[in-house]
Amino acid sequence: MKARTVAKTLGGVAVLGVLFCIWLMWEPAIAPVKPSMPADKAAVARGRMVLEAGDCAVCHTAPGGKYLAGSLPLKTPFGTLYTTNITPDSETGIGQWSEAAFSRAMRDGVARDGHLLYPAFPYVHYRKMSDHDISDLYAYLMSVDPVSQTPPPNRMMFPMNFRPLVAFWNLLFRHGDPLEDQPGQSAQWNRGRYLVEGPGHCSSCHTPLNFIGAEKGGSDHFAGSIIDGWTAPPLAGLSTAINPWTQGELVAYLRGEVAPNHGAAAGPMLPVTHGMATMPLADVEAMATYLLSFAEAQPVAGACKNPSFGALQPASQLSQIEQQGAALFAGSCSGCHGDAATMRRLDDRPDLGHSSALLAGTPRNLVKAVLEGIPMSVGAPSHYMPPFADNLSDQQIAAIAQYLRGQYCPSQPWGNLSQTVTQIRQEEK
Repeated sequence: MKARTVAKTLGGVAVLGVLFCIWLMWEPAIAPVKPSMPADKAAVARGRMVLEAGDCAVCHTAPGGKYLAGSLPLKTPFGTLYTTNITPDSETGIGQWSEAAFSRAMRDGVARDGHLLYPAFPYVHYRKMSDHDISDLYAYLMSVDPVSQTPPPNRMMFPMNFRPLVAFWNLLFRHGDPLEDQPGQSAQWNRGRYLVEGPGHCSSCHTPLNFIGAEKGGSDHFAGSIIDGWTAPPLAGLSTAINPWTQGELVAYLRGEVAPNHGAAAGPMLPVTHGMATMPLADVEAMATYLLSFAEAQPVAGACKNPSFGALQPASQLSQIEQQGAALFAGSCSGCHGDAATMRRLDDRPDLGHSSALLAGTPRNLVKAVLEGIPMSVGAPSHYMPPFADNLSDQQIAAIAQYLRGQYCPSQPWGNLSQTVTQIRQEEK
């Protein structure tokens, strides 16, 4: 009798658990609507600025693909996701989505038909956006050319390929409301906070994730992460770093230009700056004001503490590998990066001693830039760099990196450079 009672109790608990899961995961579909062109041209124009602030085209336009038609692969620790088509196509895009359906997707991560979106779509940040901005963004998206294109199927690992599990993720991390201005802060600071924390979702790339893919909090907020093989550097303490950022330099960097004492954007940050270059200057200045207000939460491991901005080591003091790196640099790099290079004078490139990639705690971004190069920028001046993956071996790139680090941060050399270069090159295969 006792065993039967226990079995019934466990069975009842199991049934309640299943019902709770069904309740947690179920989201109703929202009725489709007929696509229509928005009538408010001012809303469309404002919506385009919201789209640029949110980097929407960066993720929803594949290289060489149609604008906002999706299919860009996003590599995550749990597998590869393909971005969705957000053009107003009726069958493969969001043409049948009402504004209410669009707003629910932006804030709750739920598609029109009720299925849960993966949180690689940063709806936890878009929850902080105003109703007005979401409405304007919807108006803009409904105004672009529809494209018929279905993204490839996602390739997620078990158990993350079981989409209803996202409901439990939402239970833990989907919270927050539209941001309100902080009293005691300037209007510019509050505007920057809204853009950075809301549509810009900057911490999605610049904050490390926990084991289930949510952003860490506390001192880890804006502490840096790895995106597409590149280091997304910490954003805390920019104004108090060994090589500090000024307002003007950060604004130039964010707008795709060359920051005189730091360098310019590369890797996944480069297309983001292309979009920000079209934003109102006042908005980019507001973002810089907010970002420069962060105090450094924790020291960055391995970052150069005593850079050599002026005097370089004489050739007689270089190791054999550094001498090899110096010779390779002279032959492959000095035409653009040498002290007497014409390119330095033409496009205001900083000396490499001020490069954030060379002063970082890891050689990852320097190696990635050498391997992949930097595409031609829409900013002015351009900071194009050709790729050297097919021209230089891993050992040669390691020698150049060791030479440059030794010149500009001799007290903190990078270790295991050849192994690091090989690993980074293999990540792309």
